[in-house]
Amino acid sequence: MSFEADLLVTHANILTLNGKGERAGSVAVKNGKIAAVWDTPEPPRHEVSSTAKTQVLNMKGATVLPGFIDTHNHILMYAQMRTQVDCRPSVSPTIADIQRRIKERTEQTVQSDWIIGYGYDDTMLEEQRHPTRADLDVVAPFHPVLIRHISGHLAVVNSFALRLAEIDDSISDPPGGHFGRDRAGKLNGVLYEPGAMNLVGSKIPHMSNEELVSLMGQAAVDYVSQGITTNTDAAVGFMPGVDEMEIHLQAALSGANPMRARLMIMHHLLRPEGRFGSMLAQEVNESLREWSDGKVCLDSAKLFQDGSIQGLTGALRRPYHTHPDIYGDLIHDQEIFNAEVLDLHKRGYRIAIHGNGDRAIGSILDAYENALRVHPRSNHRHRIEHAQTATPEDLDRMQALGVAPSFFINHVYYWGDRHKRLFLGPERAARISPIRDAIQRDLLFTVHSDCPITPISPLFSVWAAVNRVTSSGEILGPEQRCDVETALRSMISYGAALNFEEQVAGTIEPGKQADFAVLEADPTAISEMEIKEIPVLATLIDGKVVYQKDASVLY
Repeated sequence: MSFEADLLVTHANILTLNGKGERAGSVAVKNGKIAAVWDTPEPPRHEVSSTAKTQVLNMKGATVLPGFIDTHNHILMYAQMRTQVDCRPSVSPTIADIQRRIKERTEQTVQSDWIIGYGYDDTMLEEQRHPTRADLDVVAPFHPVLIRHISGHLAVVNSFALRLAEIDDSISDPPGGHFGRDRAGKLNGVLYEPGAMNLVGSKIPHMSNEELVSLMGQAAVDYVSQGITTNTDAAVGFMPGVDEMEIHLQAALSGANPMRARLMIMHHLLRPEGRFGSMLAQEVNESLREWSDGKVCLDSAKLFQDGSIQGLTGALRRPYHTHPDIYGDLIHDQEIFNAEVLDLHKRGYRIAIHGNGDRAIGSILDAYENALRVHPRSNHRHRIEHAQTATPEDLDRMQALGVAPSFFINHVYYWGDRHKRLFLGPERAARISPIRDAIQRDLLFTVHSDCPITPISPLFSVWAAVNRVTSSGEILGPEQRCDVETALRSMISYGAALNFEEQVAGTIEPGKQADFAVLEADPTAISEMEIKEIPVLATLIDGKVVYQKDASVLY
């Protein structure tokens, strides 16, 4: 007996990613779900019927995958950066270039209004140092200025900004951060980690919710153009003064963001004095779904336990390669950290904790181990975010505890050379994002973009996992490479599993969500070095086209 389809996808090269290596040629969608899959270019006529309302998409041999799932990025931060001064090394290779761009913005900005920039990288600037307050004072004496480091863990501000924040040379370092100083002990304008950054950032006026929802919509266009159908904002509540939760809800309800939205909620919002008080995880998730008509859900409770390797704030067991006196810092005292993790664990939250350095990773595992010992809980799928320098022993503990790492694989390309030369040295650098070791332990893991720290592109992350090529062309840690299908699964089906959604997403099988990414070429059938260049032709969510490269792509 046949059924009437809402959508027929025909003449496609379908990678089902069902774990059996199976491919297909056509698929039918009904009510936003996959109704049937066939290995033939067109479905058998006796099994499915079409009417004038049925949409038929002839893929003309294009490759169809389940939609990409980015399990860690910062879409709202990315949205805001679209209005800020671009100080990335690609456009500002010198401090003089940064000064020029800031000066140009001052000429368009009312005096005393803030100027915000993003993306500078001290290790890629010609001067090989951070810009300072003095550098910014020269070009912006009458505007407060803040420029965020590419890592997101540092910023530099000018004297005007420090005055507005009532910060002078007498200030002590705050918990969870510190201030850069010159040799005379005077503040140089560099702010390390949120503890210091937020003292200035909290003084910046924020755009209206309407403006931010509009920017979120523009950012979502960029995301779906890369084939992303499910997205996780990895630190909701991180930006002082911005009601990030409300922005996500409004963007989902208005259709500005068509993706499935998952939120990592900062832990301070889940404390008794926070927005959600002592609510259980299930209660928070039900509230988000109710407020968004099911379009937004809870991913996890989010904490940080260190900073970034490139900012020298990632907490390492051994010192930094060219800084033998620096080990990086843990953000939380272990006893306090254990108590907060245990409380969240008891309330049913899946917990996601940022840990780049191996000392931070060990601290996180200690907290998880304590929580599971005091309050045993199966299938928790607690996470470690980035897990950049995880050792074999750390991975063994993850396996024993059921903890899942989400690797920021793009580090290999963007910072691999400098990790080897400056931060970690050859031995440790070769092991960053140790995917092969995770595979050997049968760990659930994903890879992610951490956008806007690196550009949003699942295919780039797949390429990085497969090739481990740095920006200089060197292969960094070839023994940690993985095959193409595993890399794809780490951004699709493993992502669904990490999201507790393996029964409804992540593969092209009957009953699952009709979320598809359409590619011009098959990543498993071309040169592995070309994967990142494959154009995304179209993206579908619930069987509806939310992006197509041009009008001629789909028929």
